[in-house]
Amino acid sequence: MVPPPNTLEAMPAGLDIAPADWQQTPPSVQTLVVALLQRLEAVEARLKQDSTTSQRPPSTDSPYTKARKPSGDAPPRKAGGQPGHPGHRQALLAPTETRILTPPQCACGYTAWTVTRPYHTHQVLELPAIQMEVTHWVLQEAWCPMCAQWTKAPVPPEHTAGYGPRLTALVGEIAGTHGTGRRTIQTFCASVLQVPLSLGAIQKMLDRVAHAIEPHYQAIASQARRAPVNYIDETSWFLTNTLHWLWVMANETVAFYMIHPHRSKVAFAALIEEWAGLLVSDGYGVYQTWVTQRQTCLAHLIRTARGLAERSSPDLAACGAWALAELQRLCHMATAPPTGGEWRAWYARLCRLIDQYHDRPDDAGRFARRLLREMDSLWVFLTQQGVEPTNNRAERALRFGVLWRKRSQGTASDKGNRWVERILSLKETCRLQARSTYMVLVEAVSSLFTGRQPELAWIGQK
Repeated sequence: MVPPPNTLEAMPAGLDIAPADWQQTPPSVQTLVVALLQRLEAVEARLKQDSTTSQRPPSTDSPYTKARKPSGDAPPRKAGGQPGHPGHRQALLAPTETRILTPPQCACGYTAWTVTRPYHTHQVLELPAIQMEVTHWVLQEAWCPMCAQWTKAPVPPEHTAGYGPRLTALVGEIAGTHGTGRRTIQTFCASVLQVPLSLGAIQKMLDRVAHAIEPHYQAIASQARRAPVNYIDETSWFLTNTLHWLWVMANETVAFYMIHPHRSKVAFAALIEEWAGLLVSDGYGVYQTWVTQRQTCLAHLIRTARGLAERSSPDLAACGAWALAELQRLCHMATAPPTGGEWRAWYARLCRLIDQYHDRPDDAGRFARRLLREMDSLWVFLTQQGVEPTNNRAERALRFGVLWRKRSQGTASDKGNRWVERILSLKETCRLQARSTYMVLVEAVSSLFTGRQPELAWIGQK
C-alpha cells in the first residue's frame, strides 16, 4: 500500500531529482513514482538473494559470487585441521598376516641380536584379487519307468534369481546409497568384477533389493511415528516430469521418507498418521497449524532477517539488522543458556522490535507479524530436552535426495518412487546408527531368498 499523496512529506530515497522539482510534481505522479520505486526495490532485493539471505539451496548460488570474507583482521584459516585439533589416525584392523622385521644391523655393525621388542606397527591395506564365485547348477532329468515320463530337478528356491545376495546387495548399494545410474553400474561390474550385466538384469536386482527392504521401511516408519520429537521437511520431486514431493520425518534414531503427489495437509497427514509429538519445522503454513508443541527453524528466520538487513531501504535494513542480531543471540542460547536477567532483556528487545514494526505495510511489518505468529515456537528448544533450534537435521537428510533428483530428473514409475523411499530411509537410518548399509542389504536379500524374516531389532536402537 502507498500512503495518500498529502502524506508524502519528503522526496523518497533513491530519486535523483531536485527537491524543488519533486514538490512541483502532481500528487498522482508522486504516488506512481513512490509505488514504482518500492516495486523496483523489492525486485532488486529478490535478484540479490542467495542461500544466505533466503530459503534457496546453496546449489542455486552463482559460481561467480565470492565467499564471505572472515570478519576482523584475522588471516584466513588454512584448509584442514587447525593447531590443537585432535588427529584421527587410520584404525588398526585385525591382521590377516603378520610379518616381523628386525633391524639388519646396528650403526656400529653389530648384528647378533639377543633382545628385541616391537616399537611400531605399520599397517598395509590391500584389496584381494576379485574372483567371482560362479556355481553351475546342472539340472538333470530322470526317466521314470513307472509312469514313462521324464522328471526334471528344480533349481533350489534360494538360487532361482541367478545372482547371489552379496552381488545383489552390492548393486543395490551402488545404485541406492550412492545414487549411481544403471549404465555406470554396468560399467563398474564389467571393469572391476569382470561380470557383464545387462541393464535389465541390473533393474531386476534393484527390484529384489526394494522388495527385500520393504520390512525395514515399515519398521522405520513405525519407529519414526513413535518418536517424541521429529524434524520434518519436504522438497520437490518429479515422476515422469510431473511434480511430486519428497517428504522426510527424521529424528536421532531413524529417518522416514515418503514421495507424495502433493505438498499439502493431506500429504502431511499421510506422512505422520497418528503421530502427535513435538514438531521441528520451517514456517510452512501446514506446520503452523500443528496443535501440539512446535519449534520453528531459527535458521530460516535468520536468513530472512539477513535478507532484510541487506535491503537498500534504511528502514528495512534497520529492522533486518535488529532482528538478525536478536535471532542469532537466541540461537546461541542453545549452547550457552541465558541467565534470568539476560532472558528478560532479550525478550523485552524482541517485543519492542515487533511493536515498532508490526503495523508497517512493507516487508519489515510482514516479518514482524511473522515473528509474532511464531512467538510461542521460537524458544521451545530451551524448555525441552533434545530439541534443536533449527531444522537442519531434516534439511541434511533431504540433501542426498535433492542431488539424486538433479542427476536423474526424478523417477519414471511408482515402482521407482517406492525404491527411492525405501533405500533413502534405510541409508539415512544406517548412517544415524553408524551401521553398514551394505551388510544390512546382504542380510535382507539373504532373508528374501531363503524365505525367512529379516533382522529388524536394530531399528530404533542406538
